[in-house]
Amino acid sequence: MLLSLIPLGGLAQTSPPVAEASSAAEIVEENRAQIERPSRQTIGPVIAALAASGDPQAVTILSAWADRGLGIRKSDGAFVLLSTGQDGYALRSLDGADAGTAPRADITELRPNSGVRAVIATALVQFQLNDPDPARRADALTTIARDPAPELLDPLRASIEAETDPALRAQKDRLNRLLTLRFDPDSATRIAAIESFSGDLGLDLRAALNPLLATTRRAAPLGTTIEGNIARDLDPGSDLSETEAYDLLVAADLAPARLTTPELKAALAANIVDGAVAGIPLAELNTQSARNRAYTALEQAGTVPVAATDEEVTQIIAGHQFVETYSEPDSAVTTAAQDVLTGIEVKLAAMQVADLSLDALSLASIYFLAAIGLAITFGVMRVINMAHGEFIMMGAYTGYVVQLFIPNYTLSLIVALPLAFLVTFMAGVAMERLVIRHLYKRPLETLLATFGISIALQQLAKNIFGTQARPLTSPAWLDGALTFNDIVSISYIRVAIFVLAILFLLFFLWLMKRTRLGLEVRAVTQNPSMAASMGINPDRINMLTFGLGSGIAGIAGIAIGLFAQVTSEIGQAYIVQSFMTVVVGGVGNIWGTLAGALMIGTLQKGIEFLNPSNTLAAQTYMILFIILFIQFRPRGIIALKGRAAGD
Repeated sequence: MLLSLIPLGGLAQTSPPVAEASSAAEIVEENRAQIERPSRQTIGPVIAALAASGDPQAVTILSAWADRGLGIRKSDGAFVLLSTGQDGYALRSLDGADAGTAPRADITELRPNSGVRAVIATALVQFQLNDPDPARRADALTTIARDPAPELLDPLRASIEAETDPALRAQKDRLNRLLTLRFDPDSATRIAAIESFSGDLGLDLRAALNPLLATTRRAAPLGTTIEGNIARDLDPGSDLSETEAYDLLVAADLAPARLTTPELKAALAANIVDGAVAGIPLAELNTQSARNRAYTALEQAGTVPVAATDEEVTQIIAGHQFVETYSEPDSAVTTAAQDVLTGIEVKLAAMQVADLSLDALSLASIYFLAAIGLAITFGVMRVINMAHGEFIMMGAYTGYVVQLFIPNYTLSLIVALPLAFLVTFMAGVAMERLVIRHLYKRPLETLLATFGISIALQQLAKNIFGTQARPLTSPAWLDGALTFNDIVSISYIRVAIFVLAILFLLFFLWLMKRTRLGLEVRAVTQNPSMAASMGINPDRINMLTFGLGSGIAGIAGIAIGLFAQVTSEIGQAYIVQSFMTVVVGGVGNIWGTLAGALMIGTLQKGIEFLNPSNTLAAQTYMILFIILFIQFRPRGIIALKGRAAGD
């Protein structure tokens, strides 16, 4: 197969001629000097000749050369194929025959540089496309995708029909269309290939289409025809600046260089004769226009080089037209490419919205998990628990400790979830019995007390676990991401947290609507005095409610710890958002908490998208928005109704 596999173009004119030979061994021998000291700029014709020789040994020689398995025997200067033996090298001649062995000292190993190896790899593609080994065929496709060239299109097409692997066949078909739209000589075939990708969002497609729409700025005198595929006309002053327009004219030899102020001053100073420059007295050279006239007179006299003054620059630009032309000469191809790229951009915008929505939903589920426990305690007991973040911390550290004893990450997670609930539930009950119950209906003292407990718990965690972040490792099945396309994806950890948030929502609804405890909690929430008169013990309900809220915070700590650093301050990063979620959603209402989490998560991700370089500013804007929101809806999105709303 006579194929010029390497895009050498003009290089072939400067490279030494390749000796004609009938076999691969003869080609290597005849081009000894170039092979012994190869260069990417000169070795192309030699490699192309080997690939086109038709000798089956050409593939073996090229592969060995690329893998540093080609050498020269010092005793007779013969080229040999090398393989490592016990005491040196096992040798084969270039025709494949056994050539004995040789110690390493007797062999000069040829070590082509990375540039030469890349040229060899491209040359081997036509053979690898039909290699029996699927891995080699996949490597060949990777090579083509990395460095596409017109010469690779025919071998690629020829290999498609014989491909037996469905995945590789699909990859070959796609790569064939990508190369077709760039390199096929037939315009209709290229357009058909471009249109076949309509709606495709692949990065490889955009990488193939963008070179077709690459543009170059050009200029020409008014009234002349500019050859080429014109993309658009350029208006000096709006599409390009005056400086850019004139630089374009200078580069195209359509105008003289611009006269700079230092050059003007130097030229005038060097041509002062009898107190005048070009017949203009020095006293009159006190304006820019006068100095420009003097320089023009010197130009006409041939005293100074031709250069354009500011006034002349404006006149010259006005006498020319400026356009952008496509590097692709076929206008039908560029129109088709532009239509497909426009469709891609529209779909990309939709996909970015979808990806942003997934991020917002993921963040909302995290805030919901962090806030649901606070919503219970704040809604039922009206207790501002500033230590809520520390219960999240306790849950995260519980997961870390469990993994110290159970190395299986899946099993440790199964054990850690209920254990974190139990630990934080008991801690919450203890805190309620020892501190909170003595401070009911004294919100300021409750806030100060829980704030002090928060600081104490943080310091205790630092004393036990240190100040460095501790790992809470997720199982292997949570690695990676759920990917829909090149743009829309979400990590499996975030998916798991979203599922966990839904489970807790369902659990909470079941608890509040279907159990005796839920009935009593709702009764105490609405009217504690009336609930007590009906035989319900509000003190017991408050204790269990506080423990339940703390336990849920502990489970949230494990979920958060799977993707965040487990430190003593892990809860502090979510305490503010938790309070905002509860207040914005509506105190004491689980649906309000869910709505608040969705609102805050969406708002924060939206602001971060508009200002991605400053996440702190995004949080600031979000807090300001929430302050304004509360001014208009002080009871939240979903406010309590009935008597409880007036408490």
